[in-house]
Amino acid sequence: MRKPRDFDAELKSLEDRARDLKARKMQQLGELVISTGADALTTDELAGALIVLAETKDAGKREAWAKRGAAFFQGRTRRTAPASDRDVGGAQPQPGSAQPASGSAGAE
Repeated sequence: MRKPRDFDAELKSLEDRARDLKARKMQQLGELVISTGADALTTDELAGALIVLAETKDAGKREAWAKRGAAFFQGRTRRTAPASDRDVGGAQPQPGSAQPASGSAGAE
């Protein structure tokens, strides 16, 4: 006869793994904020910028942001921009585009 499965132990193991994954995710998000220089922003500014990013449906903007993020992780654009040069709205305006440089929510 087979040994019965210990469902309680398996469930506890899964819960521990989920807790560890959440903790690692939080740590990596914090490291990302610091490495991009976004830790110089206020909490309100950072939250507002993230909300604008999450609400953006424009595929072109999202693709440009994705390319810029990929370049950052490949080490090509790792520099700390002065706060006045940062484009909180994401990617730099493309040549010939009508996007204002302010990066504000009204620029959508």
